[in-house]
Amino acid sequence: MSIPATEVAVLDAAPAPTPSKRARLRFLRGGKTLTGISILGFFTLLAVIGPWIAPYDPDMMSDQLLQPPSGDHWFGTTQTGQDVLSQILVGTRGVLLVGFIAGFFATVLSVLIGVTSGFLGGVMDEILSALSNIFLVIPALPLIIIIASFVSDAGDLLIAAVIAFTSWAWGARVLRAQTLSLRKRDYVEAARATGEPTWRIIGFEIMPNLTAVIASGFVGTVIFAVLLEITLAFIGVADISNWNWGTVLFWAQSNQALAQGAWWWFVPAGLCIALLGTALALINFGIDEFVNPRLRTETGASRKIRMRVGFTPVARTDRTNGADGAGGTDGSGAVNGSRGAGVARSGANGSGPAGAAPPERTPARTPDRTPDKEPRS
Repeated sequence: MSIPATEVAVLDAAPAPTPSKRARLRFLRGGKTLTGISILGFFTLLAVIGPWIAPYDPDMMSDQLLQPPSGDHWFGTTQTGQDVLSQILVGTRGVLLVGFIAGFFATVLSVLIGVTSGFLGGVMDEILSALSNIFLVIPALPLIIIIASFVSDAGDLLIAAVIAFTSWAWGARVLRAQTLSLRKRDYVEAARATGEPTWRIIGFEIMPNLTAVIASGFVGTVIFAVLLEITLAFIGVADISNWNWGTVLFWAQSNQALAQGAWWWFVPAGLCIALLGTALALINFGIDEFVNPRLRTETGASRKIRMRVGFTPVARTDRTNGADGAGGTDGSGAVNGSRGAGVARSGANGSGPAGAAPPERTPARTPDRTPDKEPRS
């Protein structure tokens, strides 16, 4: 039965993915990247809805003093009866807020100064490089301590601004070095020859090739800002009225929670810090593998080597004929065994039947050692 041509449905071929889409899929295919993004997404969700889902007010005191985890208080209570889970949920927002704000502004400064310095060159490069070198030697922690001593309530925004102001220089140096290697490429020279303005060359020719480096610098700055902000809260420099994970550790250390055996007071905050740092580090590792083809090649080669070693065949020698030959009663068992093994091999190779007798070899002729001339008497 034939089908009319008008009733045959024609399916359009799916469009091929664009290079940018293929790059995104390759970046998200790695296990490290997916794990890091999943953990970071979980903490971001807690930062958004944490104050709303907190079961108690983190500042509210109760008569349940220093109680271990229970149904009413999942993470236990403090020495003054405050709920630890509520403090962790409310403090997540402050930690991520400082980290991402400091990372954003530090990345913007590093891009503006580093790319401009590397692309323009000349006197501008020398001035901006000297400025970067000056900020490289300014320590962030002592500067923040000095500012906090003069400002009564150093909030999260002020701490984020100071961290961004003191942590952009190393990213600018990296971007300057990358820009110096890109500004002499053929496509950049072609854009200059066609009369493209400088801002367009930087925005459409230089910046797309620096995206992965900028992303890696942003993640590294976020890690630095989070750890520095928690450190400031732990030593009591930051405003301890604003809840974050460092504040929880500060009150636990001040009330000697470890000496009292109240592990539930400081362990949750420490685990959150470790998980967030691990997530950001995994994302940074994924960016490095995405940028560096050598890392992707080494990872794939090691995986292939493991599979190849796991399925390597093992050659086994059949010693049946050799055993039969060794058991002869005529005293020549070793010779017969070797002949049997030779016959088996010849039969397996297809040169003759396995049961055929081996051909007799003609004994080699012994060379005549008679001297040409007889000795004289």
